Amino acid sequence: MDMSGSNVLLTGATGGIGSALVAALTARGARLTVTGRRPEALESTAQACGAHTVVADLAVRSDVVRLAETCADADVLVANAALPASGDLLDYTGEQLDRALDVNLRAPLLLSRLLAAHMVDRGRGHIVLVGSISGKAATKSTSLYNATKFGLRGFALSLRQELRGTGVGVSLVQPGFVRDAGMFAATGATPPSGIRTVTPAQVAAGVVRAVRQDRCEVNVAPLELRLLSAIAGQFPGFAERVQARAGLDGSVRQIVEAQRSHR
Repeated sequence: MDMSGSNVLLTGATGGIGSALVAALTARGARLTVTGRRPEALESTAQACGAHTVVADLAVRSDVVRLAETCADADVLVANAALPASGDLLDYTGEQLDRALDVNLRAPLLLSRLLAAHMVDRGRGHIVLVGSISGKAATKSTSLYNATKFGLRGFALSLRQELRGTGVGVSLVQPGFVRDAGMFAATGATPPSGIRTVTPAQVAAGVVRAVRQDRCEVNVAPLELRLLSAIAGQFPGFAERVQARAGLDGSVRQIVEAQRSHR
């Protein structure tokens, strides 16, 4: 699908990966609508690229419906917004748990449902769900985050089959460890020893490739991480033992504590 002149709705536009997506999509000639909870951050993004803005909290279900109604003419949905949701499940309140599930899983599902109906009627469109390698391999102290990303992966792969033949494509883009954005940029933690990182621009390029080539799944990660996640998906007990021996507890605690205020 050629994005030139297409209406693109982008969630999570104000973060590091979001900024790279704004630049990549604008460069492809897309007409952008960006959304987020903070009006001032949205306006700054809009001024830089000429995008339209819609203020919406994806944890509020009525806001998600209003967003879909406002952007009913979207040809492409790029669902990029997500909460960190790291930490042990027992440390979460019920309200925090609901918010993570709503933003990371329910909102992209509902937006897909509402916007896909219009896309199918027009016989043209594409939905990109930005997940994570955490949707393929479980790790300690990310049970809630893993749950949302595993769920997003299953949803994307199934919805793609449901919409086959309608002219509407569905793609899942799964970044690995991203430098200059996300948990490492925000917390100062270092990636696991021996694991290379990717840039926000590489993630954005993966999204563009997914839309242009109607790719089912795009894993934006170095070869070794793609191999490790594939092995972990097939042999979770083995992966658990490997992770326990790797001594990652210090980095994990650092990330969890730094992200606690974002729940």
